[in-house]
Amino acid sequence: MSVITILGAGVMGSAMCLPACDRGHDVRLVGTHLDRDIVDSVKASGRHPKLNVKLPEGIKAFHHEDFASALGNDTGLIVLGISSAGVTWAIDHLCTALKSPVPVVMITKGMYPEEDRLTALPDRVAAAVQRRSGMVLPIAAIGGPCIAGELAVRRHTGTVITSHDQELAEKLCAMLETGYYHPRVSPDVIGVEICAAFKNFFAIAVGWAAGHLEKMAATENRAFNHNAAAIIFDQAIRELMILVRAHGGTSESVWGMPGAGDLYVTCQAGRNSRLGNNLGRGLTYRQTKDGPMKGDTIEGAELGVNVAVTLRAMMAKGVLDQNSLPLTSALLDALTQDTPLDIPWTSFHRSA
Repeated sequence: MSVITILGAGVMGSAMCLPACDRGHDVRLVGTHLDRDIVDSVKASGRHPKLNVKLPEGIKAFHHEDFASALGNDTGLIVLGISSAGVTWAIDHLCTALKSPVPVVMITKGMYPEEDRLTALPDRVAAAVQRRSGMVLPIAAIGGPCIAGELAVRRHTGTVITSHDQELAEKLCAMLETGYYHPRVSPDVIGVEICAAFKNFFAIAVGWAAGHLEKMAATENRAFNHNAAAIIFDQAIRELMILVRAHGGTSESVWGMPGAGDLYVTCQAGRNSRLGNNLGRGLTYRQTKDGPMKGDTIEGAELGVNVAVTLRAMMAKGVLDQNSLPLTSALLDALTQDTPLDIPWTSFHRSA
């Protein structure tokens, strides 16, 4: 068995303690500077206050300033469970604390915008660490439909582990697989990572339908608005396919667990869907952030703001066909220009 050090004591990083512990690994959970209350709770009682569960016995919890001590000289795997906004912070800590290369698996979702394309975060992290420290980190990422609260109580969960190093991905699957946690290998790093990031972005649009229902006149049969949500879901998959193919990814990632599966799960609940609900009610993104979702981190919205310039540049250069991305364009406008989210219905099934 191995020593696994998890950096990030939020819900997803902490939920990964379950399969890791159940496979007999020695688990060390390190909080970020935002996780002090969580780490104190785990140290005192073993209970994670946000997951509302008691983590398995034997987990050692550390504050971020003790990351190097947590790593020791025996860590065999690092799990990065920080938010996308914390990637630079995590790179700093890896470069400071690591004395030799240790395999890393990322559960962080997001993309790094270059001038004319998007780069997967694992590639970004590996390149930054190598440039700053000279170390070549074996790196992988986990994608697919995984709600932290369900994993934390051992509900059946299927994920995809992807890496440019297939041997590493297969090793990680073997290390983490349990009777309820079912990882599988994919070689499609960019495809899996685009799906993992953009499912949050497109879930905003799917969530619009439920919010817009509240603005509609009540009907005698109390009809819902699921048909509209399904049309938007279908268009999201179509446009996700275009984004993945443009970056060299494969269709299998889009129609499989990383794409359709993860989008389905994300649309069931969560902050991205709640933002969509508010946009459906007629609020703008800024009104929502200043009002009902003040202080909330909405990763799909942050992704849209961060990649807007790159995506629009790719459209302008013809790398992406703007006419084939009407939902993407509408979301980018709503997030960066603070305009109402106007669903372009008549453009959907005319797109490539």
